[in-house]
Amino acid sequence: MSQPTDLDLDLEERLRLLDAWTELRRRIARLEAEASDLLVERIAIHDADVAESPFHRDAIMRSMVAEYGAAGHLPKGSAESAFTDARTLSRSLPLTRAAFAAGTISVQHVRQIVRASDIVTDAISNRRVDAGVLALFETAVLVVAEQDTAARTGAHARSVAAALVGETISEGHRRAARERTVTVTSVGDGLALLTAVLPEWIAVAIQDRLTQMARHISRTRDDREPDLEPMDDGGEHAVHLEDLSPEDPRYDAYFSGVRSHVDGAIFGSDDTFTTDPLVGFADPMTDPSSPDIEHVEHDTRTLDQVRADVLADLLLAGRPSAAQGSGLDEIRARIQVTVAATTLAGDDDRPAELDGWGPLDPDVARCLAGRHTGWTRLFLDATGLVVETDTYTPTEPMRRFLRARDQHCRFPGCRMPLHRCEIDHNHDHARGGRTRVDNLAHFCRAHHALKHPDIAALHRWTARQLPDGSITWTSPLGREYTDRVSRRVVFT
Repeated sequence: MSQPTDLDLDLEERLRLLDAWTELRRRIARLEAEASDLLVERIAIHDADVAESPFHRDAIMRSMVAEYGAAGHLPKGSAESAFTDARTLSRSLPLTRAAFAAGTISVQHVRQIVRASDIVTDAISNRRVDAGVLALFETAVLVVAEQDTAARTGAHARSVAAALVGETISEGHRRAARERTVTVTSVGDGLALLTAVLPEWIAVAIQDRLTQMARHISRTRDDREPDLEPMDDGGEHAVHLEDLSPEDPRYDAYFSGVRSHVDGAIFGSDDTFTTDPLVGFADPMTDPSSPDIEHVEHDTRTLDQVRADVLADLLLAGRPSAAQGSGLDEIRARIQVTVAATTLAGDDDRPAELDGWGPLDPDVARCLAGRHTGWTRLFLDATGLVVETDTYTPTEPMRRFLRARDQHCRFPGCRMPLHRCEIDHNHDHARGGRTRVDNLAHFCRAHHALKHPDIAALHRWTARQLPDGSITWTSPLGREYTDRVSRRVVFT
């Protein structure tokens, strides 16, 4: 029997660490579930206290939250959310609570599911839907939650809730929109957190436009002229044409069209002059250390820093300043919306979908449709999977189909929007991979690079597309992770 090589031992160690980390994450989730159960027990004591002293309900709640926040070193909002999630799990979401206790979903998943369930519980309270709808909601959401990230789970959960409740999503969005606000919170060291609570589609569009602008600035930062304060051509050194006699060499230089240094004078584009302040000093062309030269630092800002600077410019000045460079005014925000044709025509008010995020008010979708001509018609099967899309040109059909199918980067858990992704041949075209929709998918640059042949085999990933459009990624350790096709939520 052959002895294990150093490479085999190294691979085993990497697998051991991965398995140990994964199991520890499950244990953490189970412990979080136990902590939630303890909060449920504390809520029972709270309810008993309130029953004895109903007029002190608010003080009793504030005292309980404050104590647990202080003991757990949590801000007030986090402590309140923990109690809210625990109460909702114990009273309304038994399937989610069981999955949490088993460690198959995390506390972040729970938070997303609880938030989305509010739409359903409100509809049940108002007797718009039957109480059994909540169990259907849990079942549909947990299918995704146990296999995907909390962020994707949240988007799916909101879509499921909207589809189950129906038209009430419009009312919910309009009610929530009344809570929009802007707040400022100091975070120390001269910085502050500017928080804007906005309708989701507006916030997504703002983030997209800021990112486009920041990328444009980063690409062109070396091509820009420095933005300097204008030089003052007046002052004590200013020389005007009427101040010169015909015998002065600068007089002849002006009329001969010379625009250069003559006896210490600098000629402008009009009839003004100024004495050269550098005469008698080191030549700035050969001596960059001259104190009379203004040195402009190279733009080394990160993408996040540029985004923040552009946001400040837009809010304070209405448009990006010259310091950010040119070409920014024509950049427009982009979002991707899916809406039924009957809703678009006004025949019904079924919720639209802000792809990758969640449901969208149908009135907003109709308004956006009236301002844009690039809509794509989708055909869905009974499960909500895109099976076809109509097109106009020979090569655009596949791109339109892939945009409709993928919605975001197809690496497990990644939500990078399509316009920041690249279409990749899962089986390399140079090695015989065909240009077909069952061999193409959107990957963001970071995840696309993971499978590049230039990467050493020890770190290279591979991606294989299955007949149903799911993509199975194989890691350098041989582990497989599958990203399944996002289905549109359809209930009949």
